[in-house]
Amino acid sequence: MGVPEQLAERMSIAEQHEYLRARFSRRNMIRGGAVTLGAVAGGAFVPGAVAQAATPTRTFAGAESVDGALVAPFGRHLAYGNDPRTEMTVSWQVPVAVKKPFIRIGARPWDLSRKIEAEVRTLYTPAGVGASGDHTQYYVHARLSRLRPGQTYYYGVGHQGFDPAEPHLTGTLGTFTTAPAHKKPFTFTAFGDQGVSYHALANDSLILGQNPAFHLHAGDIAYGDPAGQGKTSDTVFDARTWDQFLAQTESVAKSVPWMVSFGNHDMEAWYSPNGYGGEEARFTLPDNGPDKKHLPGVYSFVHGNTAIISLDPNDVSFEIPANLGISGGTQTTWFEGQLKKYRAAKDIDFVIVFFHHCAYCTSTAHASEGGVRQEWVPLFEKYTVDLVINGHNHQYERTDVIKGDKVAKKLPIGETAYPETEGVVYVTAGAAGRSLYAFSAPDSYEGHLNEQESVASFVNTKDGKVDETVAWSRVRYLNYSFLRVDVEPASKGHYAKLKVSGIAETGDRIDHFTVARRAK
Repeated sequence: MGVPEQLAERMSIAEQHEYLRARFSRRNMIRGGAVTLGAVAGGAFVPGAVAQAATPTRTFAGAESVDGALVAPFGRHLAYGNDPRTEMTVSWQVPVAVKKPFIRIGARPWDLSRKIEAEVRTLYTPAGVGASGDHTQYYVHARLSRLRPGQTYYYGVGHQGFDPAEPHLTGTLGTFTTAPAHKKPFTFTAFGDQGVSYHALANDSLILGQNPAFHLHAGDIAYGDPAGQGKTSDTVFDARTWDQFLAQTESVAKSVPWMVSFGNHDMEAWYSPNGYGGEEARFTLPDNGPDKKHLPGVYSFVHGNTAIISLDPNDVSFEIPANLGISGGTQTTWFEGQLKKYRAAKDIDFVIVFFHHCAYCTSTAHASEGGVRQEWVPLFEKYTVDLVINGHNHQYERTDVIKGDKVAKKLPIGETAYPETEGVVYVTAGAAGRSLYAFSAPDSYEGHLNEQESVASFVNTKDGKVDETVAWSRVRYLNYSFLRVDVEPASKGHYAKLKVSGIAETGDRIDHFTVARRAK
């Protein structure tokens, strides 16, 4: 569905873009329920159904006349490849079509001689789709491989007319560091439900100060679709929100791999049948998951002694069923295979799972997802997952140690959990920037304890909401916050540790506990 090869050889990138735009009218794309993703270089990128070609309703004026020197890249964000020791993807955005985008990279800021061509993915949102107007976004991606483990690299992104190696543009350079080849202490951060706001920006600034090796974003990334039902009838959708989001996040994501998982607000139904066509234009994630066609946000990676697994709970959600059952069970099968593999690996101590919908939460908004409890909680317990991180509910909540839907061990602030013998701890870290929800019980956090023996809540099941009274809600904090995890390896037979802290937007610590496991 891209530009024919014999034409592409004689056309500039901007001309190819004009050709693709002319091929698909706004009227036919809306009728077909799909918005096109086309590549302006390197072939077509169309993850979902595309309406048939038609005569355009209007032409689009000359992007080929734009001087590249007047166009600055923005919204840089990093992501690990399948092997974080040797692979990294640098992604960014440009406001208009540019020619010959590239990345420069080197071990020193004054030596950026290595120049690598980048891929452009064009995302076109026609007028009539939500509130976006007629909007085209240009996302650029450069995959880097054969990097050295534990090495800091300098990079600059550019295009014809804008070369970051030029002396007056060296201020645009960024850095990243690959994962180490061996076990070393490191820190990572996590949250969900960010969006665009003063609070989101404040959390980004605090996260940068933690100097994390990477960051986990547990879904509901930008809120281009505030309705969050994964339907084309979500009329409040605005694709331009992503421009704001990526500009906001660049301060930290340009140097910290920003590893995202997909939530219900990330199902943008106009771009592809699974709703993830827009996300595939904006992000390049590890592609080692079970089903790239249906579940591009499902993947895993290893950093040091810790394996991280990203799941897609839209596939199992009873509450918001737009994508319920989309994998046909392949995600859960793959997930169990990953758990078996990582538990058998001699160099991996910890397994951490992150995704959007909560297994255990007492929010009055979404509370707990029965599909997650049904499909994945038995696997968390069977393979003694060390930590589960969720979003979806806009607050901070941490459970006791849970096994069999019950408290296996109370875990007061400052105490230690031993998952090999006790059970699993769940953290909801969904207060990254969007408006806050509410609890049915009083806040109870570090320095402000108000412990409750039981808390009224509910769980979303295939038959609707079912009320429950729970005893596992240990820490509750209704304000903006994020999660910090310090990973401390140990010699064989001694206890390796995850030191987990909840950090408020004020910088105050609101929770801390330890997860300990004998090192292999």
